[in-house]
Amino acid sequence: MSIDLKQLKYFLAVAEEKSFSRAAERLHISQPPLSQQIMKLEAELGVKLFARTTRSFELTVAGRALMNEAAELLAKMRMTIDTVRQIDRGEVGRLRVGIVGSAMWGPIPSLLEQFQSQFPRVTWTIHELGPTVQYDALRAKQIDVGFWREPKLDETDLRNDNLRQELCFRENVCVAVNEHHRLAKMESIELADIAEEPMLTLALDKSAFPRYLIQCCVNAGFQPAIFQEASEPQTLLAMVGAGLGVTLMPETTSRIGWPGVVFLPIRTNPPSANLYITYTTLDDAPVVRAFLNILRPPARD
Repeated sequence: MSIDLKQLKYFLAVAEEKSFSRAAERLHISQPPLSQQIMKLEAELGVKLFARTTRSFELTVAGRALMNEAAELLAKMRMTIDTVRQIDRGEVGRLRVGIVGSAMWGPIPSLLEQFQSQFPRVTWTIHELGPTVQYDALRAKQIDVGFWREPKLDETDLRNDNLRQELCFRENVCVAVNEHHRLAKMESIELADIAEEPMLTLALDKSAFPRYLIQCCVNAGFQPAIFQEASEPQTLLAMVGAGLGVTLMPETTSRIGWPGVVFLPIRTNPPSANLYITYTTLDDAPVVRAFLNILRPPARD
């Protein structure tokens, strides 16, 4: 049996119009090919769909049954086609976003709000993970995109793992000190001004970012005395608020009022806290493509 959607579409037009001529006009075709398609459909089904007399033109019992089924089938097909097109445009699906914790103090929440506004039928989830874990999760397809900070990954390593990384937001590092610290009243400082201070840092074995910051201190002429390491930025800031040391943080951290903490810009060659997005190159996922299209306009300098 070979019945196509065009035959059902033609049949439905004739059934609804109760006229071959009106149906042909509605379908923008001539009447003979329309009649041929209906006859072919009847032959394929082995039933009469229309009872034709000199005075009447009515559906048979089989014709009425097919009319209902064809209407539902064609409506479902239109919905399916529309859904497929929405999926291709990234309007339907899910997006799994990996982030480092400090990224949520910057532009990421507004970016997600914009994405949700433009693509309300896409579900998205946040996964707060360190850069190394995000990298492995991207390779394992457990997340779709990942956000983390400097330093940028080696292009060869990225290509070998079928990943791409792009700069999305530029940001500098600042120094967080206790409000009673000798430097707290300064408008800005040099990185070397904290050379003798106990340094609080994110765990050096969990991310390249704190190791990069230590190297920036070395480049500024001093080896920082690391007092404590912690997994979360808020833990470091709580220790700064308690007067236990100083720490280096992305400037957007200062948007939140941390009790007892003052954030000081670095005047000369401030370390970078640039935020990068990383995603796989193996799949051209429409939802990821849609997300990148929102991200890229503010990202391009």
